[in-house]
This record gives sequence, structure tokens and C-alpha cells, in this order.
Amino acid sequence: MKIHRPILLIGLLLTAVALLTLVNLLIGTVRIPLAQVCRILLGDDSNEIWTNIVWQSRLPQAMTAIAAGAGLAVSGLQMQTVFRNPLAGPSVLGISNGSALGVAIVVLLSGQLSGVALSRLGYVGDAAMSVAAIVGALAVLLLILWVSQKVKGNVTLLIIGVMIGYLANAIIGVLKFLAPEEDVKSFVVWGLGSFSRVSGDEMILFVVLMAILIPLSFLLVKAMNILLLGDRYAANLGLNVKQARMLVIISSGVLVAIVTAYCGPIMFIGLAVPHLARSIFHTSDHRILMPATAVCGALLALFCNLVARMPGFEGALPVNSVTALVGAPVIAVVLFRKRKDDIGE
Repeated sequence: MKIHRPILLIGLLLTAVALLTLVNLLIGTVRIPLAQVCRILLGDDSNEIWTNIVWQSRLPQAMTAIAAGAGLAVSGLQMQTVFRNPLAGPSVLGISNGSALGVAIVVLLSGQLSGVALSRLGYVGDAAMSVAAIVGALAVLLLILWVSQKVKGNVTLLIIGVMIGYLANAIIGVLKFLAPEEDVKSFVVWGLGSFSRVSGDEMILFVVLMAILIPLSFLLVKAMNILLLGDRYAANLGLNVKQARMLVIISSGVLVAIVTAYCGPIMFIGLAVPHLARSIFHTSDHRILMPATAVCGALLALFCNLVARMPGFEGALPVNSVTALVGAPVIAVVLFRKRKDDIGE
């Protein structure tokens, strides 16, 4: 029975993801009946307005939320494992800050150098921001990998990553001070995070990339389980600790880079979801935790996307505000319950 319990729980969570995806298609500023949504998904386009809402807005947002939530959750689990720190998250090494710095350089300097604000360039501007985010994140990732070859301890690497993040934020602050107001507003809006920024071919490319990268990260499950035992014991078992640590950091960094490029810096999911998965499944075995964390991340991201688009709001709330409002109480309950269990033992 114990063997089948994780499979049953993951099956229930996948069912919840499917149901919440359907709810995301039904509810928003415009309510669409369930029967009509089903007909639209089957190819009926008799109601052009509702068809456009479902295919051009709600379905891309739901698919983006699923892919981004799963990717950030897996990235957070990898960071917490490699640093053996429950407060570690996808942004712990400054990779998200690197993305933000790349976007800041392009957005905040475009008006000054070219005389035209990037926000006015439409699709070209969005593509430039995505490329800048990826370049900035990968540049910081390469720097972190170079540093990881020079230092031995995880704590030292963690501190260096935090310092890189502070340095990136300092440069961003200077660019904000010097940039025109319109460019600053565009950058701030990007920094709030959004699942609605991706649509059409961009959404398909994003989902395909995440569908490739997340399963590839599962190949590190064995190494991550051994890393939990400590560097010395892992080395005695024949694991190349430095190489394993580097591969996990690369996997986590690439996931964060892609998600940030397409959705902006989405906070809290990568930090909270691994704790939630551990609480639900009561295990530290990454063979179970990796898929469980991915599914929980997708579920939480879908819920946050739904809350951000609830009727009564003009447009949509910033995703980062919703993830914090929803995720903070959840993780607080999980930690208090764990503390209570520890005292009971």
C-alpha cells in the first residue's frame, strides 16, 4: 500500500490540475458557460468573442501557468537540495536578478540610445526583452559555475550568489534613476510577473521548452538523493560532488532563465512548493518529490492565475502579489504543522 500511495496522490493532484485548468477557462471578467467552453475546444467558433477569449487568452495563460509553476517548483527543490537550505529558492544565486538586469539594460537604455521606448515596439520589444532576460540569466549562471570551480563550500557559493543579486539590483537602481519615466514604468510592469504575456507561437515554444527541460532535470534524481547525505558521504559512495553540484545548478538556472524570460520574475512558488510537496508526501526521496513538486507547482500557479483574473478586477492583478498572498499562509501552516510534529515526537 505504501508503494502505491505516492502514485495515488500524484494522480489526484493531476486530476486537480485538469479541473483547475478547466475552471481557468470558465472564470474571468467574462463568464463562459461550461457547455460553450467544451464546444469551443472541440472546434465550434460560432461565438467569435468567446472563442477568441478561450483560444487567445485563457488557454495560453493556463498552459503558461502550468509550465512556469512546474519549472519554478523543480528549480526550487534543486536549490534547496544542493545547498541543504530550506530557505533557498530559484533566485538564491542571483540568476533571476541577472534576468532583471538584462531586461533593465535593454528597456531602460533603449529610450536614451535610440530615442524610442522599447514598450512602443510591440512584438519586437517583447522579443528583445525575452532575449535580454535569457542572456542576463545565463551570464550570471556562467559566472556562478566559474565561481563554483574556485570555492569548495556551498555556503560560500550561496553568499557569492546573494552578493551578485545585490550588485545586479544596485545597477538596476542606477538605470532606473537615469531612465525616462515611460521606460521605468515598462520595466516595473515586467517585474510584477504575468502569465498573460505569452501567447500564440511563443506559448507553444515555451511549453515545449519546459516539457523538455523538466524531464531532463529528473535525470539528476539519484545524484540529488546522494547529496542529501552530505558531501563527504556522497564522495565515499563514488559521487563526483563538484560535478553533481554543477549539473544541478545548471538545471535549476536554465529553468529559471526560461521562465523569467517569458513570464517575468515569478516569486515564492519555487520557495514554497517544495515544502508543500514534502508535507503532502512525507518523504525526502527525490524519485517521488521531483514529480510531486512539479505537479504541486503547476497546481499552485493555476490557482494564482485564477485569483489574479477573478471577476471584479479590471484586467489582472500582478501575479507576484497573488503568489505571496496565497503561498505565504500555505507555507506557514506547513511549517507550524512540521514544528508541532517534531515536538510531538
